[in-house]
Amino acid sequence: MEAHKQLTIGLFGFGVVGEGLYKILQQTPSLKASIKKVCIKNAAKKRNAPDTLFTTDKNEILNDPEINVVVEVINESESAFEIVSIALKNGKDVVSASKKMIAEHLPQLLQLQKETGKPFLYEASACASIPVIRNLEEYYDNDLLHSIKAIVNGSTNFILTKMFEDKLDFKEALLLAQQLGFAESDPKLDVEGYDAVNKWTELLLHAYGIISHPDELVFNGIQNIQLSDAVVAKEKHYEIKLVAQAKKLQSGKVAAFVLPQFIKQDDHLAFVKNEYNGVVIESGFADKQFFYGKGAGSFPTASAVLSDISALRYDYHYEYKKLYHHTPHQLDSSFHIKVYVSFDDWKYVPKEKFAWIEEWHAEAERKYLVGVLPFSELQQQNWWRENNTSLIVAPEPVIEDVEIRALKKKSLELAGVV
Repeated sequence: MEAHKQLTIGLFGFGVVGEGLYKILQQTPSLKASIKKVCIKNAAKKRNAPDTLFTTDKNEILNDPEINVVVEVINESESAFEIVSIALKNGKDVVSASKKMIAEHLPQLLQLQKETGKPFLYEASACASIPVIRNLEEYYDNDLLHSIKAIVNGSTNFILTKMFEDKLDFKEALLLAQQLGFAESDPKLDVEGYDAVNKWTELLLHAYGIISHPDELVFNGIQNIQLSDAVVAKEKHYEIKLVAQAKKLQSGKVAAFVLPQFIKQDDHLAFVKNEYNGVVIESGFADKQFFYGKGAGSFPTASAVLSDISALRYDYHYEYKKLYHHTPHQLDSSFHIKVYVSFDDWKYVPKEKFAWIEEWHAEAERKYLVGVLPFSELQQQNWWRENNTSLIVAPEPVIEDVEIRALKKKSLELAGVV
């Protein structure tokens, strides 16, 4: 196949990623890609590029017939969706890094790609420098994809690393992450798990063909994790990480959630420190594969944007094989989940909702228990997010209902009831 024509780029956004891309493109002349115009919000802000490059009028890019690629790296998801929609309808290839926009508009974006036949690539929107979308899309047959678990948010991983290794408290670690440019301008997006669940919505589509909305997934961030939780983790020889995961159940459906998790020290994800991301994919015949790389920052994210721009030269499209060429999987909530819960007062924890409780520690100032809950309890109730309660899932958290029934039958047999 012949290489793509010259790429003339219209860029939306000149923040950390946009400026990173501008610098990278200057250093890669072989790509035959150049930025013609950059659309920005604030014209008065001083920037490290010629003034003639910038405009505040989006139509200068969207209606320019010479611009054949639109790259969108802005913060506001509704504006981003509008830009992407118009660009695709105007016959332009599009590259985006806006995970929130993509996660919230998946059905519309899939429809636009069908209608226009134009490529819409967004490798940079999940795990920055790790090519996880392209690998899920090209390499893994979803009938053989047993599970995928990942640290997809560099900021929360950085904060947890600083809390546990440098004994910083949560606020100090967050401030440091913001100073280094790893945390979003609104730290709530990172810290409370919104950023991670947006990325996970995308990855579920490429891994299992599941079209979901972030609101449909059970998720939380690290905002309630206490130093006492870190002490318990150390006693049990665990790390604590914010982990997004999906696992195929015996029913053929998929369990998926984004929650803090205890990680064994020999687990691949235990090695993922600071702003790095890591993805562990387990498939039928390849066993486990581990992807590792920087998940935040200017050049790592811009390098993924660059990879997508490069792929456009060969008219690369996502085929969404798991969605269009297989029977898509469905999410399921009929399983149990093993959790550690720490809390200030017993009254905040509905003990009767647990299938069983394996250990409880009531004597300390900060009390905790380890037990097994129906997953639907996390979907339907909020007690585990409130009143300073901290919930962390176990290293192997998913317990299928088939196993629960077998365990109950066995305990009854042992008790001589059956």
